[in-house]
Amino acid sequence: MISSVVRASLLRRGVGIRAQSTWTQVKMGPPDTILGITEAFKRDTDPRKMNLGVGAYRTDAGSPFVLDSVTQAENQLLHEKLDKEYLPITGLPQFTQAAAQLAYGSSSPVLDRLAITQSISGTGALRIGGAFVQRFCEGTPTVYVPGPSWGNHKAVFGDCGLTVKPYRYYDAKTRGLDLEGMLEDLSNLPRGQIVLLHACAHNPTGVDPTPDQWARIQSVVEENGHVA
Repeated sequence: MISSVVRASLLRRGVGIRAQSTWTQVKMGPPDTILGITEAFKRDTDPRKMNLGVGAYRTDAGSPFVLDSVTQAENQLLHEKLDKEYLPITGLPQFTQAAAQLAYGSSSPVLDRLAITQSISGTGALRIGGAFVQRFCEGTPTVYVPGPSWGNHKAVFGDCGLTVKPYRYYDAKTRGLDLEGMLEDLSNLPRGQIVLLHACAHNPTGVDPTPDQWARIQSVVEENGHVA
């Protein structure tokens, strides 16, 4: 118990009792760059302003625009009156199976040998993947990410205890893909490395490989035994 004298002394100095807890040393994390742009957008009084920070549909008035397909899906789920039962550890089987068919094609020969875990968002998926790599790969694994990559990627993998290094991806001069640099870097990595690829809508550049370029990337990844 804290004596009344000590309590009064703490209060005089503006220190609450709970301020002496374990969490007093936790420092504020750095601000998110994209969300910071959104906050600046909100403060801007120019009527011509446009928020290009977050990738989301907007109306002409700048309000969120909900697609009709999303509204229909919500109504369908409400109509089905699901029982809200706990899901299996790896997620809803019907959802993961449908996701596999969407990603690989309904006739893909690999569907029967996929291991899929449902996650919360792409960042959540990377966290699960990073934790899996850290636990089951020997030593201190390195994850190679495109340069540049979304800022969360380095933080997520770093928090998993992984080393994060870049490979060439974006060519600022052409504002396009540095394919040859990318392929050279991936070819020169030690065999069997973990490589992060953005399947589409590369963040933050928006530069995606063409189907022919993807075929070349796939060949280099397979030839070097990388996990992508």
